[in-house]
Amino acid sequence: MSAGKVLLGVLAGVAVGAAMGILFAPEKGTTTRRKISKKSDDYADVLENKFEDFIEGVTQKFEGVKEDAIRMAKKAKRRMEEAEAEVSASAK
Repeated sequence: MSAGKVLLGVLAGVAVGAAMGILFAPEKGTTTRRKISKKSDDYADVLENKFEDFIEGVTQKFEGVKEDAIRMAKKAKRRMEEAEAEVSASAK
């Protein structure tokens, strides 16, 4: 199971537990709704930060693969040029 799925499951469990705790607390409805709203905003912020971290990680990996591909293409081009030079030299 991936770390992302585990994290999402943990966050969902925490959110459900917090909501249940607030709903069963002996307070006025307006106070309870305000607490639920605040908690949901907090969890949304946490999820947004995790998503941004995930996107940043994917972007960094993509950039790394892109740099590797460019480096490999340059190396292949250089080898082709060397091979052409050898063929030209041997043909003379």
